[in-house]
Amino acid sequence: MVQLKILGITFSQVQAGAYALILTEENGKRRIPIIIGTPEAQSIAIFLEGLTPPRPLTHDLFITFAQALNAELKQVNIYKYEDGVFYSEILFTKDNKNIYIDARTSDAIALAIRNYAPIYITEAIMNDVSILMTDDDFLEEIPQQSEKKAVSFESMTPEELQQSLNDAITSENYEQASHIRDIIKKKSGD
Repeated sequence: MVQLKILGITFSQVQAGAYALILTEENGKRRIPIIIGTPEAQSIAIFLEGLTPPRPLTHDLFITFAQALNAELKQVNIYKYEDGVFYSEILFTKDNKNIYIDARTSDAIALAIRNYAPIYITEAIMNDVSILMTDDDFLEEIPQQSEKKAVSFESMTPEELQQSLNDAITSENYEQASHIRDIIKKKSGD
């Protein structure tokens, strides 16, 4: 199994009204886009941004419910890919027993991040559907003046940084978006 982490969320170029959740392997350059719905994208984004909604979202409620029953979410496994659909299971433990629950991948990931649980995918699926980002691909995606741009990010206002972050996400330049996000966090003292 290959451990994954979330790289970002962007509008889907394939399906109107949907989002693409971009996952990357923990120690590598392969990426996997997963098409998810608006509610799941919002739930994941709200948690990743550290926002607290006034009332619990469904995924928050589910985690609270599991904790009340003394069930611990241990990990998410993406175990199958068929006809463009990823299949996942959530592993819970309760009373030293493993409990596997079938779930939509977007819901499983929304739950995993709330419990800081690892997300795994089989090597076979990773080989079949991932996109390998090489150093050459990275250089081709970023214009030559990007080094000047990266230096100027430090001097931007919070509003300019947010606009640059939105632009990077829209153009699917996730590495640049990640860099800008780190600068925003650093400037805000997080």
